[in-house]
Amino acid sequence: MLIKCNVATLEYANISHSVTLVPRLEYSANLLDDIVEILEKKRHDLKKSNRSLVANFDETDNTHLKAIELERTMAFSLEILSQIKKRTKKISGVNSIPKVLPAAISLIRTISAQLFDIVPNCSQKLSELSVHLGSIVLDSAALTTARFDFSQSNEESSTLLNEVKLMVDSKISKQYPKLNFFKAYNT
Repeated sequence: MLIKCNVATLEYANISHSVTLVPRLEYSANLLDDIVEILEKKRHDLKKSNRSLVANFDETDNTHLKAIELERTMAFSLEILSQIKKRTKKISGVNSIPKVLPAAISLIRTISAQLFDIVPNCSQKLSELSVHLGSIVLDSAALTTARFDFSQSNEESSTLLNEVKLMVDSKISKQYPKLNFFKAYNT
């Protein structure tokens, strides 16, 4: 069996494959927007219901602690997803996909796991999103012959998770000044 291959055919195949990435990226961006919208509403409702805790916070009441923790998880999830949206806007072509998205996939999986019991439909959508983005990363890497350094990607996502955690903890502690924040979450 003889396979004919020339540069023109190869270039056409690569262009054809890269064109299929665009609608998949758009779908992923729309899915992310839908998830963020659901979580923003959930967070708004939590903030509204937790307002009464500002004046009457009881560190010994587990329901108060759980309500604050739930709001904290929502804030954390939304901030991470916001960072992912910013990353996806940095995609300028097929070559940038393997550089921009791998850390985002790890972040999405982390958030999905945190939301599994709280907002199962969002957790499921985040799992779907990570699969879509993973396939986009692999396809773009095949087109560009990119290589991955998973340790760098994991380090990048860990750093971002830690930064966002500190930021969200600071916001929550300002929002609930009567809460001995670190004591409540370290016991």
